[in-house]
Amino acid sequence: MIEKAAVETHGLMIGYSRKGQTPKVVNKDLNLSLNKGELTCLLGLNGAGKSTLLRTICGFQPSLAGNVEIMGKDLVSYKPLELALTLGVVLTEKTNAGGITVYELVALGRHPHTGFFARLKAEDKRIVEESMSAVGILNKAGSYVSELSDGERQKAMIAKTLAQQCPVIILDEPTAFLDITSRIEMMILLRRLAVEQGKAILLSTHDLEQAIQLSDKLWLMRSMPQSILCGCPEDLILGGEFQEFFARDNINFDISTGKMNVNLERKPVCLQGESNTVFWVRNALERNGYFSVEEQSVPLLSVYCYSPNNIVLRNKDGKEKIVGSVGELIRNLIVDKVTETS
Repeated sequence: MIEKAAVETHGLMIGYSRKGQTPKVVNKDLNLSLNKGELTCLLGLNGAGKSTLLRTICGFQPSLAGNVEIMGKDLVSYKPLELALTLGVVLTEKTNAGGITVYELVALGRHPHTGFFARLKAEDKRIVEESMSAVGILNKAGSYVSELSDGERQKAMIAKTLAQQCPVIILDEPTAFLDITSRIEMMILLRRLAVEQGKAILLSTHDLEQAIQLSDKLWLMRSMPQSILCGCPEDLILGGEFQEFFARDNINFDISTGKMNVNLERKPVCLQGESNTVFWVRNALERNGYFSVEEQSVPLLSVYCYSPNNIVLRNKDGKEKIVGSVGELIRNLIVDKVTETS
């Protein structure tokens, strides 16, 4: 028996009511679902309505039509305390809770359970510590929030949400202020929490590569035409929806690499050699107006990579030059004008 989705939308229309005017519709006819134990990533261009959709699902903004169900119950029928026990939210804005410790911030997540006086019992304290441990900041429990890095502060906010013990967690661009390493760590953490704790987690992001690698489902949101494409990342890619969604002039999604490529007029180069060096030399060549082939049926400019510091550049006439780095190779090709006929 298939378990009912943790979150479902039915004919949802999102947008903004305007006094005395026709409502501004951002997207409509949305029939979406989130499942427990899965990480879902929401992708889309700026202005497509990602934040509007998340705010509507969270109940921060009323829908223009349709409805949202959370754990089988209509969102509008939830009382505030009941919703706080069901749905955890982490917004994009940086928290300004600098005057309290990490432990105190995370403990605020127990407020829906502790009542008006917010006295932590032994069980509450255990949950607070487990929540900090789950995101890897237990060692920062006594530190002030103002002393944390952006990544640590975001982990503290997620720990606070975990302390709520909600089955559903929604995050609006949780990696927006993080460096590349922290972004990857955050995405790995969220996937682990979804799988290990059986939570339905939805987040908006611009990190395409991590979304493809780590999410169970993708929501691809576009404004014209208004729609959201949903599915397993691999199905969307193999079915062609991904390429169509991201297609732009001079930009395309490469199904063979899972990356966005810039379409430039390129010249062929025969590229061979040690695999790791070849991979990064190819990257540099493509950036500088060349595309690589492994075999040549006609005389071509060619590059053979013995190692990162032993690369041979050979022109059409067989003239060779040995260079000691990828940077030197590119300088010879671009700056020093070593061409196919020199």
